[in-house]
Amino acid sequence: MNSQHRKTLLALFAQPVPANLEWRRIEALFLALGAEMVEGAGSRVAFVLHDRRADFHRPHPGKEAKRYQVRAAREFLEAAGVTL
Repeated sequence: MNSQHRKTLLALFAQPVPANLEWRRIEALFLALGAEMVEGAGSRVAFVLHDRRADFHRPHPGKEAKRYQVRAAREFLEAAGVTL
């Protein structure tokens, strides 16, 4: 995990939930942690990390993740055993 991934991890666990976090940074963090990415139809994407699966829709037309997506990403990491 590089410094950019670490910054993204810190942002995911920040309070209040950030509204300006780019989705591509969250995806890059998942992949850096060893998650497997499964592309779905359209904007759907799933990640599997430590036998935990989470399904997401990439934000569009913007590139920033919505607050509910950031919360879901945090819950996915917590369920997979990833913490600060």
